[in-house]
Amino acid sequence: MSASRSSGITDALGPEPIPGSELLAALLDGMDAALCAFDAGGAITHWNREAERILGWTAEEAVGRPGFAGWAVRHADAGEVHGRLMAAMNAPGRQVHEFALLRKDGGRVLVRTQAAGVRGADGKPAGVYCAFGEVHAQIDLERSIALSEALLEDASWGVVLVDVDLRPTVVNAYAARALGSGRTTMLGRPLGELLVQGVEDLEGALQHVLAEGPPPAPADLWVTLRTAEGDRRRCWHSGFLQLASPLAEEPVPLGVGWLFQDVTAERLAAQEADRVRFRSNQLHRACRSAAECEDPMEAATSYLDYALAGFADHALIDLVAGARLVRAAATPTEAPGPCQPVAAGGIPLRYAPGHPALQAVDRTGSVRVSAGAAPGGGAWAADRQWPGDSVHALCTVLRSRGRTLGVVTFLRAANRSPFERQDATYAESVAARVATAVDLSRAMAATT
Repeated sequence: MSASRSSGITDALGPEPIPGSELLAALLDGMDAALCAFDAGGAITHWNREAERILGWTAEEAVGRPGFAGWAVRHADAGEVHGRLMAAMNAPGRQVHEFALLRKDGGRVLVRTQAAGVRGADGKPAGVYCAFGEVHAQIDLERSIALSEALLEDASWGVVLVDVDLRPTVVNAYAARALGSGRTTMLGRPLGELLVQGVEDLEGALQHVLAEGPPPAPADLWVTLRTAEGDRRRCWHSGFLQLASPLAEEPVPLGVGWLFQDVTAERLAAQEADRVRFRSNQLHRACRSAAECEDPMEAATSYLDYALAGFADHALIDLVAGARLVRAAATPTEAPGPCQPVAAGGIPLRYAPGHPALQAVDRTGSVRVSAGAAPGGGAWAADRQWPGDSVHALCTVLRSRGRTLGVVTFLRAANRSPFERQDATYAESVAARVATAVDLSRAMAATT
């Protein structure tokens, strides 16, 4: 037969198969676990490289020996070890044991073995194979697995594993509750379907971890969740871990582990404490400044100047004059500036019925309003005779010695949030001081 004809037949039949013994040897040597095998008489028939690494005995030194006695196990223990290993030949399933084996250098190593019987072609017991590893390595592996399962089941913080496409692949119970979704319903879905705001910051952090590794310290992420009850603002104290395959020769990112705790209540409490501390300091400074003013109306405007810091953009003082309110002092409408008395004492204000300032006088309290979805915020403010950039207002009555003296109005532009209940409490504290100064100014004017 010609060479070309022979080559054609070989190509048609396919490549020559790898001999079974060579394939078996390659598989055994490539295993991460140490493995040896015994025939029915207890002689060692196989010994891989991991077994050589752990005990130091080569395959040439181990194969053919009648068990471990005298070289890999002390004589005193050899009978028990041999009996327990060979008992696996006739027992169902795998048998797990721990033995102290001897290294070639004379040292001892505690190993955990898994032994199982091997059946021949006729179905009869033909021997035993035994996989073993150092106990501390096995314990480390079991501890890692236990830790992973605990994190993904019972942890008191959220754990989310995301793939390289930034889609959740594993979510624990805490994270599912925090995200307002089921543990399986959110798998594979974009994070943007769960978050109304903050998704850009979260995805940016995940992308950074994939590309550069985890940040040096946890960070707070503020997000707004989309839930059946409506949008919810939350703060998550988050840490990130880069996940890479341990089997690849070079690190291959598998995704990111995201761990977080909901710290919204703590952060809001801290913010509120900082706000209260700042406002208390401002009131203290305002009182010291007002005490140095000879003119009581100057003291009244001084209180407002200190109160505006971090609180509002504009402030107005409207005083009762007969049946109407008169603008007595105001901050500039076009640019930031101090609150100043209105030239010539002001003119009566033509507030329409239902104006927030009139409501504050009628209720002897505070009134909060916002433009909301009203078209044309400037028109909304102009109708109420306020600066055109105003979209949120807080009107607080001025009371002194049991009398209503007027109203102080605080205004915020669109870049600020609406006034809240605690803002009204602060405004009332300021208004009480302003009212005292205004009352003193009127009393001094009456005596002159």
